[in-house]
Amino acid sequence: MTERETTRLVAWSQELRRVHQRLREALSVTRASLADGTPGIAATRELLLYCHGFCTALDAHHQGEDRTLFPAIAAAYPELRPVLRSLEQDHSMIAHLLGSLRAAVERAAPPEELDQHLEGIAAIMESHFRYEERQLLTVLETLEPAAVPGEVLGPL
Repeated sequence: MTERETTRLVAWSQELRRVHQRLREALSVTRASLADGTPGIAATRELLLYCHGFCTALDAHHQGEDRTLFPAIAAAYPELRPVLRSLEQDHSMIAHLLGSLRAAVERAAPPEELDQHLEGIAAIMESHFRYEERQLLTVLETLEPAAVPGEVLGPL
């Protein structure tokens, strides 16, 4: 394997870590915005913007994994199919939680309720990211999907 090929493969694992970190930061910014307690319509508009950006980015990240990355891993490492199914189930659960958050933001739920939604998302997301990184980072350093990491892992 050439140095360029090795660099490209390692880029997948590094990009996954970077995307996860950016999503963690986006959630932190969203939660900080809520904690600021800006009154009235401005706070709702700001939270809608943060939520929309964060929710869209997390959804796109998981859809890219489900559509492109996980099938490539399953083809190369069939023994990881149970891990991939578990990760896809997490994606479904997180999508449901994001939908509940969007609905709460759109109906201007009280800050305490919004924070509960964000706390639930944070807990599941962090558990999911850690499990995914433990199970897949080494695999990503040996896998060569026919795609660009940023296109698969999300628009951040």
